[in-house]
Amino acid sequence: MNIETRVIKINPPAVELDKIKSIAQFLKKPGVMAFPTDTFYGLGADCFSPEEIRRIYRIKKRKMQKPIPLMIAKSEEAKRIAVEIPPLFWSLAEEFWPGPLTLVLKASPALPPELLGHSQAIGVRLPAVPWLRELVREAGFPLTATSANISGEKEINRPEKIKDIFWGKVDLIVDGGKTPGPLPSTVLDMTSEKPRIIREGMISVRRLRRYLSA
Repeated sequence: MNIETRVIKINPPAVELDKIKSIAQFLKKPGVMAFPTDTFYGLGADCFSPEEIRRIYRIKKRKMQKPIPLMIAKSEEAKRIAVEIPPLFWSLAEEFWPGPLTLVLKASPALPPELLGHSQAIGVRLPAVPWLRELVREAGFPLTATSANISGEKEINRPEKIKDIFWGKVDLIVDGGKTPGPLPSTVLDMTSEKPRIIREGMISVRRLRRYLSA
């Protein structure tokens, strides 16, 4: 059954507090939104809400075995969602955050199992757009940050296509115009002694090389 979808237009370089508060209220109901990031559009919800996490899997037609990454407002918030955080994490966060680097850590038992798929790990990143960091602060919880697309299809950077695909499926579409792309975030697994690149994206292997060989 289709749901009522609302649209809020934003200017991503700005921090429009009135609009951020409205978006946060949608998420607290709880709800699911499509929103612009520093790479592509994503699907966001309260990471502690199993019901909304399951909705995202259904909306994306994503297999439940695949975990969903998160966005935080500041590096220290990683302690809320991860355990056994290695010292290298803080060095990487200091150099590459805010920015398109997703760091995979051992998940906190406080996170819903639905979020983790069949793993015990969670991807986390701190986005480069200030309005989004402010939204996480205003909402009071990390946001899911899986790409806003049907599983297996290309990422989306235009709000028009987001509306075509997700109208009547999400509670809110945050229209921030075309997102930068052209690549997704780079994903680095830090759950074992030696970090491992899962996906090369906006941040190249070359830039990470000195950390990988340390």
